[in-house]
Amino acid sequence: MKIVVKKGSLADAPKEYVRIALTEKPKGMKRLVKEGGVETLELGVGKASEMNLRRFIVLCRAIVSAAKANKSPKIALQFDRMPELFKNLKTATPEHISQLAAENFEMANFEFNLFKTKPKDGWHSVEEILLYGKSSPSIEKALLKGQEIGRAVNACRTLANTPGGDITPTTLAKAAKEAVKGLPVKVTVLGKKDMEKLGMGALLGVAKGSTEAPTFTILEYKGGEGAPIVLAGKGVTFDSGGLNLKPSSSIYEMHMDMSGAASVIHAVALAARLKLKQSVVGLVPSAENMPGNNAYRPGDILKSLSGKTIEVLDTDAEGRLILADALTYAKRFKPALVIDVATLTGAAISALGLHASALLTRDDALAEEISRAGEASGDYVWRLPLWDEYEDRVKGEFADIKNVPGGSTSRYGGAIDGGMFLWQFAKELACPWAHLDIAPRMTAAPGEELAKGAAGAPVRLLVRFIEQWTR
Repeated sequence: MKIVVKKGSLADAPKEYVRIALTEKPKGMKRLVKEGGVETLELGVGKASEMNLRRFIVLCRAIVSAAKANKSPKIALQFDRMPELFKNLKTATPEHISQLAAENFEMANFEFNLFKTKPKDGWHSVEEILLYGKSSPSIEKALLKGQEIGRAVNACRTLANTPGGDITPTTLAKAAKEAVKGLPVKVTVLGKKDMEKLGMGALLGVAKGSTEAPTFTILEYKGGEGAPIVLAGKGVTFDSGGLNLKPSSSIYEMHMDMSGAASVIHAVALAARLKLKQSVVGLVPSAENMPGNNAYRPGDILKSLSGKTIEVLDTDAEGRLILADALTYAKRFKPALVIDVATLTGAAISALGLHASALLTRDDALAEEISRAGEASGDYVWRLPLWDEYEDRVKGEFADIKNVPGGSTSRYGGAIDGGMFLWQFAKELACPWAHLDIAPRMTAAPGEELAKGAAGAPVRLLVRFIEQWTR
């Protein structure tokens, strides 16, 4: 999609461009007006006084969605009137507004058509947007940056949407290499034998039930001289639940259980593409969780890379196992900070619904910084407690720790239990750590004007956080 800034007013737009007119009529109202050979698409946005950055993000998507529904490949918008029309937006800089607009234009224009036959009249997408009004080099730079971020989110969505039969641990590692092709990012892929030599017993344990070999991918971008930020993403390319097999109602879309890995891959690639002045390392532990003859069992005890032993009570709590080895491996980079990202628990969805990821950390300052980055980017988070009172729930009976509490209270606070399990490994890091449970944001929520399927969270949050992190 091409975004062009034009001086003048919307009245100057060529006739082949459908003009977008925003009105204070009820949200969702759409009306196409044809007059003098010119088409104007009127969109209701509700009361201007109620507009804020959150609603602005959805509005930008709604503009593109409406144009697509109207089969309008070229549209024009009076962009410089946005802060005037929506006075609450004046708290944001013109550059931030421009960047957000471009990000969300790109995100709304995305459709996952990889496995569809192309219609005779082609896909109905927006090819060009004319933004009328005053401009500056900083505004145009912000628009280009926003498009770059939007494209990275869409690349993450494409990867996460790809069926499990096409994305295995091996092909996920290849996808990581492809994502950073031509960028200053070093990629190393560890195979099963490498992991056996290292002692990654938790990751290897999860992989035992599948005929697909596990992989552990390391992406290194050196953007600065200081210690790197390490991102670890859960890469379960299909999660059947293992021997604790998921029911039919829960197993669909489990090819997206590698969404954390997809976001980490494309966050590292985007950091390199934007030439951020911060070194970033991405770690992608990857396995299939399948109920094969060699599958790990409830009651098995796995020895992790850290040396800690883990009693398996539920084979469907596998993401925390592979991330445990990744958190220990992260110590090799002497990181300044570690953030892990995972579609870890259905409990996070029960707690938060579909509009925010769960954030768990013991570092209050880090929690505040991540939350601010979430609000500014549109990848929203909400903090859950990680208090000492919860730690007994992961202490093992026959091993050092157990992967779920078990017993009658096991269904309570599952997102916290997952975070507390990971904390047993993160506490050995000599730096702050945070866990993002993105299960609520694995797929697009109703009403947010995105195509069905993967949402691409939290690529925007991670990049904004990396860019602004100064400690």
